[in-house]
Amino acid sequence: MVESAESKKIFVLDTNVILHDPNSLFAFEDNEVVIPIYVIEEIDHFKKDLSELGRNAREAARILDGLRVDGSLTRGVATNGGGTVRVAITNRDLPPEFCYGDAADNKIVATALNCAELSDGREVTFVTKDVNLRIRADALGLRVEDFDSERTDISELYSGVAEIELPGESIDKFYRDGRLSLPDPYYYPNQFAFLKDIANPAHTALGKLNLDAETVEPLIQVKEAVWGIRPRNREQCFAIDVLMNDNIKLVTLVGKAGTGKTLLAIAAGLHKVTEESIYQRLLISRPIFPLGRDIGYLPGDIEEKMMPWMQPIFDNVELLMGASRSERRRGRSYQELMDMGILEIEPLTYIRGRSIPNQVIIVDEAQNLTPHEVKTIISRAGDNTKFILTGDPYQIDNPYVDSTNNGLVHIVNHFKSERIAGHITLMKGERSDLAELAANLL
Repeated sequence: MVESAESKKIFVLDTNVILHDPNSLFAFEDNEVVIPIYVIEEIDHFKKDLSELGRNAREAARILDGLRVDGSLTRGVATNGGGTVRVAITNRDLPPEFCYGDAADNKIVATALNCAELSDGREVTFVTKDVNLRIRADALGLRVEDFDSERTDISELYSGVAEIELPGESIDKFYRDGRLSLPDPYYYPNQFAFLKDIANPAHTALGKLNLDAETVEPLIQVKEAVWGIRPRNREQCFAIDVLMNDNIKLVTLVGKAGTGKTLLAIAAGLHKVTEESIYQRLLISRPIFPLGRDIGYLPGDIEEKMMPWMQPIFDNVELLMGASRSERRRGRSYQELMDMGILEIEPLTYIRGRSIPNQVIIVDEAQNLTPHEVKTIISRAGDNTKFILTGDPYQIDNPYVDSTNNGLVHIVNHFKSERIAGHITLMKGERSDLAELAANLL
């Protein structure tokens, strides 16, 4: 049965939805999407920005202009998905007690209310990523939703580890033979295994899954500490393995503060560049929040401008220098590594358009990136380049993403079935007892 036009739903979009994802105009299947004219005015304010918001604003304007060519936006233009997109304007006012704050927000909500009053019984939903505006709209009787094309419950995020309970003799066989047939081969590529004795929980083993042979195999054995760093718990053992595996070109490390994700990534990157010469350089960056923000107002060259954001990286490098037992490393600073071309810092703003071969690239605090930004960054990878993304989905500074739909979580979900990618969620804090308590209790 074909759905009638009268039974289709109406979705009224706020500005932040379109700035988050310009293609959100086509994300509502065969329903009607309404863009208040005030949204277009707000988008126009962003179009000259050099940030990701500016790029999204320009893309949204191009999409709407393309629709305009196909028909009247006032009456509605059909989309390929069977829906329609139209631009609406209203003279309706909100009740006086709701008229506060941003005038454009008030007009956008008023447009949604007007659509609900003229909907002829069709369901009208106001879609916005602004929490407070959702509350205000709900108080006015509107049906409201957040926009999330890729929402994932953070508690259900893929951990990269499978806990497998086995008889004790099977674990003994694994230690003896160096491999063990999988009882059930339905796992993800590059997934790790925590083997646990059914009768004795203290009798355990760590391994990684080989889906081709349908076996559990031992982890990579690093003869010496990786730049003075040895893993302190099982997740760190898994992280070292995936970081040192040259066949894995995309690594994601997720964990709360103090779990060692950034330190392990830098240690492995420096080892691959200096000890094994697999890559030419270690390039490290963090989002200058928001991504693309102009750093020209800070004094100095790029390195000096980046210093406030990159200092945590330098702290980790200095720690590694002190932890290293090598005489040629001890006492040296990150500046020497930079002068030698081993270590480089790069604002993410300038990565767009580049092709970066033969390097280890670490993107720290990747939870502050949108899915589109992460796609832009990873697509810069040239031949023989390894990307390492680290972050904590619970520490979000970007108002346009949250713990469930940020770029880091997006990559974990979309690459978990790919043989070229590996992921580990680090659970236990190792920075200090105080840092662990703070992360857990506060």
